[in-house]
Amino acid sequence: MSPLPRFAPSRRRAEMSSTLRNLGIAMIDSKRIGFIIEQALGHITHAENLRYWVDKDPNVGARWLMIPHHAKDIWQKLPGLSYSMRLSLRAHGAIRQALFREHLDCLYLHTQSLSLFSLGFMTQIPTVISLDATPMNFGAIAAAYDETPSTGIANRIKTAWFRHAFARARGLIAMSDWVRTSLVRDYAVTPDKIRILPFGVNVQQWQFVSRMPPPGRRLRLLFVGGDFERKGGPHLLDAFHHGLADFCELDIVTGTQPAYSGHHVRIHTGLTPNSPLLRKLYADADLFVLPTRGDATPIAILEAMATGLPIITTKVGAIGELVKEGVTGHFIPPAAPQRIVEVITSLAERRDALPAMGQAARTVVERSFNAEINSKGVIDFLKEVSAPRPDGNGHP
Repeated sequence: MSPLPRFAPSRRRAEMSSTLRNLGIAMIDSKRIGFIIEQALGHITHAENLRYWVDKDPNVGARWLMIPHHAKDIWQKLPGLSYSMRLSLRAHGAIRQALFREHLDCLYLHTQSLSLFSLGFMTQIPTVISLDATPMNFGAIAAAYDETPSTGIANRIKTAWFRHAFARARGLIAMSDWVRTSLVRDYAVTPDKIRILPFGVNVQQWQFVSRMPPPGRRLRLLFVGGDFERKGGPHLLDAFHHGLADFCELDIVTGTQPAYSGHHVRIHTGLTPNSPLLRKLYADADLFVLPTRGDATPIAILEAMATGLPIITTKVGAIGELVKEGVTGHFIPPAAPQRIVEVITSLAERRDALPAMGQAARTVVERSFNAEINSKGVIDFLKEVSAPRPDGNGHP
């Protein structure tokens, strides 16, 4: 690995701040933070939400480095590289270029897949790794992504590499207790190094809508999932064909046009995060249905809850920390179209229960998944880890 770029050491900044204070001159403790975020599915929405609040903090100078999953570069062409290795190589190059242009007080890496080739930077610059699933978490749901988890010596090397990355990081942000538990159990991370700060929703932007669908009107179902297959879209369409079409209509928001024929189903592609049309689809719906086969913390569920939609979903990944059975929604098994029909039929017969479930869902988001509160928590944590230590050294 080539030498690191030169950048002004934090010790010098601390000494300058101390000198100015001794002269009675106030110095705002501003931070230059590099936000390095992978760009796929819910991570794109997370980046947009986080940036909204970071840009409002006058004491943060942000350098945004968005790392694509696919790019026309040498790493895409090299055979045998996993997506994590490609992402990490792209992240390393982006960080290196940024450091040639400016000093950075702190690095925020979301997710851990970006960290593998940046351990040298992490030695020099206080770094926080944010993740919605550890590699061990992902291994438990890998089949839904059509991937085979590593085993044997390959898995031991991978685990050791990530342990080293987590050890180098000054702090870790877990999006759920599911992640925090794995970090401690599987990667020997000390609990006091971890902050639980989940994905959030802009509750001012995503407005609550009270719902009481009248008897006789078709229930309006909404599915939002970029990866139609993994998110359980085919199972929902199966359920629609075998019972739901009699009394429901369905809006599907996804990345590509799925094969479908039939009435009362509308397919929407090309919608952008937080867009007015997307928010309107949530506002017009009665139920949110996401029978996902594999997920971590789907932002789409939080957006649905913010608008007051009862949730029908599976209890995979960290979803059990988002939805409360019978209070904000109902859980169904993965790949169970008939169970989808049964649950939605039951709710259609007691529509008066929907407003209370929707209000409870909104309350959960306001308390635990508010983007303003959680984003400011991320910013405060980054400022904390980048602050000079008692010996004046801001680095690990």
